[in-house]
Amino acid sequence: MLLLLVGMPLAASGRLPERLATHWSESGEPDSSMPLWAAAVFPALIWTVLAAALAFALRRTGPKSAGTIRGWTGVTLATGGVFLVGGQASVVRANLDRSDWREAGSVTGWVAATAVVAATAGAVAWLATRHGPAAPDQAADGPIMDIPEGQRLVWLSRTSNPWLQTTSAVTGLVALAAVVAAVGGLAGPLPALILMAPFALASVLVLGCASVQARVSEEGLKVSFGPLGWPARRWAVQDIESARVEHRTPAQVGGWGYRLSGLGTTVMLRRGECLVVRAKGKDFAVSVDDAERGAALLNSLGAKSPR
Repeated sequence: MLLLLVGMPLAASGRLPERLATHWSESGEPDSSMPLWAAAVFPALIWTVLAAALAFALRRTGPKSAGTIRGWTGVTLATGGVFLVGGQASVVRANLDRSDWREAGSVTGWVAATAVVAATAGAVAWLATRHGPAAPDQAADGPIMDIPEGQRLVWLSRTSNPWLQTTSAVTGLVALAAVVAAVGGLAGPLPALILMAPFALASVLVLGCASVQARVSEEGLKVSFGPLGWPARRWAVQDIESARVEHRTPAQVGGWGYRLSGLGTTVMLRRGECLVVRAKGKDFAVSVDDAERGAALLNSLGAKSPR
């Protein structure tokens, strides 16, 4: 986010005046300006203060209200981030190829569109992080199974989230449309790059978190992400202290996808049972089907493996 806010005006500095129009009157005429460096830093400073304040609120909150705070944190970050990036893009576009900031174009249409997109992003974040039931108490002992002598067992489970896959496809199409517009001469290379880069990055990141595969064998646990099974996280059997099953919801872990919360790391693709392993004093959970069987196999393999 900071890279986008600071990078957009700096990347286009050769086509921008020394001072940028940063405020417009009700009639749509620019009436205030900032130096180029200030126009680049000021939105980034707002984002930094906002993120720091929300992080402080999360640390100060108690367990009972943690879900509420996480929900509003997601909404605020989604809405604020989209609005700041859209506003910065509007300012850069309005000042592009102008010799003086007073000649900057209008931003009314862009700001209105940004506000709609920001509100939509906030609504999606709210739906993804709305309140759910309180986090369950962690079980001290997990399930276990008998492994016949001389046999090798392997457990495999895969889960995907169609909504995240759809989001990845939509953002990828927007990035592709920007490239096509630049190639066809409908938009300049710089505006196309400004539009394409964040949507292409979002498409790749969301696609990587839209599906997951968990595999338990004598080598330990392997969790692979995305359609290509890369990247992947691995835990050796001797490093896993315990495995168990927990019922978790997006509200408890802060949303969908790869999440960090007070419960540890969670790969949340659907609410319900999750395979939870504790290794090196930290918890990692992944929402997959038949999690109890995977946990039982891990515990049985761990009992036979020297620590």
